[in-house]
Amino acid sequence: MCGRYSTARGREEIIDAFDVERDTTDALEPDYNVAPTKPVPMILTRDVRELHVARWGLVPSWAKDPAIGSRMINARVETVHEKPAFRRAFARRRCLLPADGYYEWYTREEGGKQPFFIRPSDGSMLAMAGLYEVWRPGREVGRGRLVGGDTEAPEEEWLLSCTVITTEASDDVGRIHERMPMLVEPERFGAWLDPELTTPEEVRSLLVPAAAGRLEAYPVSTAVNKVRNNGPELVKPLSDLGISPGETPTLF
Repeated sequence: MCGRYSTARGREEIIDAFDVERDTTDALEPDYNVAPTKPVPMILTRDVRELHVARWGLVPSWAKDPAIGSRMINARVETVHEKPAFRRAFARRRCLLPADGYYEWYTREEGGKQPFFIRPSDGSMLAMAGLYEVWRPGREVGRGRLVGGDTEAPEEEWLLSCTVITTEASDDVGRIHERMPMLVEPERFGAWLDPELTTPEEVRSLLVPAAAGRLEAYPVSTAVNKVRNNGPELVKPLSDLGISPGETPTLF
């Protein structure tokens, strides 16, 4: 996964699709060009299933600087249970990240890259498997325990962040890019979000590749290359925009 996706569904639609019982968000704006460090909707379970807004790019609780999150937008499913930055979150802080689809860039033989949008073929939402962390300013780690810093930082200063778990791409989209988000199907939502399920082997068994035919991919405008561009035009097929693959469009 290269690091861009779209999440433009309304708040109520997300709440209904994921059976959310507690909505903690003040606002949820559609974003057709989600990039690292931007705010994204996220579902997690504590005592009930909750909807939050988190920053994309996981910041481990032991990090000295939240800037580390820009390098942790993805976690590979093959190693997520053992990497120091992810293993504790994999055990107890799993989440779902709603998306309409995601972007990948295909390297053309004649040079240059063509962006593709990859989405469910039935028009439904994707539930990307993710992890989350809560980071507070002034915290450091020493010999397995917190030392120094401000351990009583106000809750509004806490940073909620997340990462997307990736896997090898299915045959449907592997010709475009070798990695893709790991998806969670609705019948596995409860188990995946359950913080009491902590055995790595059991958790890993919940993650299975997308079924054949689940996704479709089509070329889109290179306007998505620039983060400042945003809007429904970004996810429209080139054929609908009257643009040829590789052509540079007028920026929106």
